[in-house]
Amino acid sequence: MYNENADASPFNTLPPVVIALAAILAGIEIIFQAGASGLVGGAQGVGWRLIALEDYSFFGPIWEQMLDKRYFPMEHLQRFVTYPFVHGNFTHAAFAVVIVLAIGKAVGEVFSTMSFIAVFMGSSIIAALIYALVTDTQQPLFGAYPGAYGLIGAFTFLLWVNLAAVGANSMRAFSLIGFLMLFQLVFGLLFGGGYDWVADVAGFSVGFLMSFLVSPGGWNRVLAKLRERR
Repeated sequence: MYNENADASPFNTLPPVVIALAAILAGIEIIFQAGASGLVGGAQGVGWRLIALEDYSFFGPIWEQMLDKRYFPMEHLQRFVTYPFVHGNFTHAAFAVVIVLAIGKAVGEVFSTMSFIAVFMGSSIIAALIYALVTDTQQPLFGAYPGAYGLIGAFTFLLWVNLAAVGANSMRAFSLIGFLMLFQLVFGLLFGGGYDWVADVAGFSVGFLMSFLVSPGGWNRVLAKLRERR
């Protein structure tokens, strides 16, 4: 028997904001790939990624200089919101898109469009600030991972509330972030790495905490769920 849903696009089940974010991330990477291969941009296209990393990545030392001079030009302030959309290579971008699609679906089905955007961008911005505050490195911060980890924080919040509501061990909600941090630790020990994990952890924490404010019902919903256990 013919299944009328057999020809349905799998993207139909994804919230539009998730599709839009993933499309922007993927689209920018496709442009870089096309430029590097010489399909567009000619000789200049080969260097588009390097130019973008230089102009749009977040640099802690630049932020510190801005604070020292009390001068905040827009060309550098914009780095807080542009760095999530520039990646180092195809694999770097591909994994970010996968996380956004996988975790974003669960979050986007519960959170409003504005709340979803607030979590992703809020986590990215505050993670960059913490990255500059905690680390003393010349290494720039780029890529969607702090924002994606913010979505993981929101997803963890949803699991945490639901587990608490049914009287289950709510700490199980943090198993995903625990696994990811362990993976990053092992990967860093084996292949070396920078301080990106600081921004990732910060992004997760911000996403989790923001969910108390921007999730449907917010803090009141959490209290109601917890009171149901009594």
